[in-house]
Amino acid sequence: MSVKNQPNKKRRVGVMLPVPLGETYDYALPAGVSELPEGTFVRVPFGRRFLTGVVWRSSLPDEGRVAEAKLKEIAEICPFSPMSEENRRFVEWVARYTMSATGAVLKMAMSIDEVFSGVGDADGVVRNEGALPPDGFRMTAARAKLLEVAGAVPETAAELARRAGVSAGGVKALAEAGLLRKEKIVSERFETPDPSFGGVVLNGEQAVAADVLKAKVGAGFSVTLLDGVTGSGKTEVYFEAAAETLESGRQVLVLLPEIGLTGQWVDRFKRRFGAEPALWHSDMGAKKRRETWKGVLDGRIRVLAGARSALFLPFPDLGLIIVDEEHDASYKQEDGVIYHARDMAVVRAKQSGIPIVLSSATPSLETVVNVENGRYDTAVLRGRYGAARMPDIHLIDMRRDPPQDAVGLKSFLSPVLLERVKTTLERGEQSLLFLNRRGYAPLVLCRKCGYRFQCVHCSAWLVEHRDGRRLECHHCGYSVPAPDVCPVCGEADSLTSCGPGVERISEEIQARFPDARRLVVTSDVTASPERLNEVMRKIRDKEADVIIGTQILAKGHHFPELTLVGVVDADLGLAGGDLRAGERTFQMLHQVAGRAGRADKAGIVLMQTYDPENAVISALASGETNAFLHAEAETREMLRMPPFGRMAALIVSAEDRDRAERAAAALGRTAPVGEDMRVLGPAPAPLALLRGKHRFRLLLQTARNIRIQDVLARWVGSAELPPSVRVKIDIDPYSFF
Repeated sequence: MSVKNQPNKKRRVGVMLPVPLGETYDYALPAGVSELPEGTFVRVPFGRRFLTGVVWRSSLPDEGRVAEAKLKEIAEICPFSPMSEENRRFVEWVARYTMSATGAVLKMAMSIDEVFSGVGDADGVVRNEGALPPDGFRMTAARAKLLEVAGAVPETAAELARRAGVSAGGVKALAEAGLLRKEKIVSERFETPDPSFGGVVLNGEQAVAADVLKAKVGAGFSVTLLDGVTGSGKTEVYFEAAAETLESGRQVLVLLPEIGLTGQWVDRFKRRFGAEPALWHSDMGAKKRRETWKGVLDGRIRVLAGARSALFLPFPDLGLIIVDEEHDASYKQEDGVIYHARDMAVVRAKQSGIPIVLSSATPSLETVVNVENGRYDTAVLRGRYGAARMPDIHLIDMRRDPPQDAVGLKSFLSPVLLERVKTTLERGEQSLLFLNRRGYAPLVLCRKCGYRFQCVHCSAWLVEHRDGRRLECHHCGYSVPAPDVCPVCGEADSLTSCGPGVERISEEIQARFPDARRLVVTSDVTASPERLNEVMRKIRDKEADVIIGTQILAKGHHFPELTLVGVVDADLGLAGGDLRAGERTFQMLHQVAGRAGRADKAGIVLMQTYDPENAVISALASGETNAFLHAEAETREMLRMPPFGRMAALIVSAEDRDRAERAAAALGRTAPVGEDMRVLGPAPAPLALLRGKHRFRLLLQTARNIRIQDVLARWVGSAELPPSVRVKIDIDPYSFF
């Protein structure tokens, strides 16, 4: 409800705003309102604009922090259920842990400001088709724009004006002229999943695991790892825990990697529950995002499946959290508030006193260690569902069986792999060639002068994309047309492509097997869930014989006719100083190998490598997952690396390199010193220039029992750095670029 200013009313509340600030702001309650519960959503003046915030403190001292004469009044009380104390405590906890402003975390929980327009069954406007302006009506440019943008779906005047990029003042005039007409905005209706609807018949091993998970529901906080090989039916098992939670009347949150939001998962959910879940991901439109947020808050949404940001939605009665593919690196957010959604999900479950299920065929080392130390429980699925069996994995030693170039064709596929592709085609089955590198080639250079094409904003080579004839930076998006001559020496026909990307592998398959239907699958061609679903449909319907793809195909997909997986470069990703390089490569290759033979036809996996003795590669070939994880754990423990120690990264960046380097050096000179504590750096980041910013890194390592945030706060707080230098803090870093 809107309220007018009442300057004599000075009772104060503290309002947290979704801006990168850590404190609440004092506001006066409006006339006629004696109190507001904490968690109430309110609209308040903030500078020259209005923002929606949350009442964080329901009562403040009369004198407050703002002089009474300057105290502004709450402009509007939003007709929403309040944000629960549980949600507010979670926002504060994440802010403290990540060393972020509370307002920045609150912004993630409030989605977008437009969520507070078009509330409930409010009045909206639509275009009145066929209506003509009355005589004398003045059609200004702003009114014409409003009319052009208006559609058949009702929206508020504020939302229409926002989309048109003009003020809302013209909406009333257009409505009075009959060019717009009023229509009710009805909140979206969400389907209600039925826990007793149906589903597949679980085998004995699955039924035991399902009983373990169901027993956790309603029994307080617990963490359970659902550890099952690819194709073992983990999804159907955790659906039973979701059904048990729905029976108890509480909400369920399923976190999926962004790419996991596919039609296959939703189809499986609908077969089990007779309805689709609500979804939350980055490709949603503003209206859908708004209605979904409100549906979560008021409890209309019973099950929501979403990417990492779904964790911050304001669930009022959450009863279960499921993190699918818990090992996946995409759960780590690298920009803005830097957090790991899996770890924060465990915190949210603990604060709410509810169970959380972590599901994976290749659990993270952090999770494995927690299981071994008794902090997490486990349920294990050792076999695939039905007649499916795990594929055989064989290594191709590229030193003994190197690629053989043909006339006019540079080859990257061993004769052993090519022969297997041939026999798979002859049987009418599908092959997947996996290479985690987009584009045609990772580098283009001039054979005459040696010039290499590099991004102007990043210290990275430009990737050649033949589809579209462009060179592109995969870090910042900078792109230039592919040239015909060297821009330095002017030599024609001197430019050469170095190394393979998926487009180049597709070119080789076309040359070797011209009748085979090829399909290249990367994030470039699956930018939205709809486009991804269409690509997955083509594969399932056998509209492709050979699929060439990146890690987008590595997990969660079920293709019954896919019996061969060929890994083009198993060594890719093992080089460099990333402490998780081995673990991450093992997980990715294990997952992509699991795409083979998932139905009743036997599968085989061939991995091309120049280093078959490497611990990661040999563990994949032998299937000795536990031996690899134990060796990895021993190395990390010896080095006091996570999960056996704490780590935080400081990334110092500025547009001027010297300024960034001096600031990093200053931090290095004041680095904390103490027992069980050391600082590495400063040193140029592996990507020393990123999006036009020069970057230096420092790494702080401490023992597990040291609160690393306190050490960082004292360290960074004592530094005097120029405002042009930015210091980003990453607690528990996952990438080291």
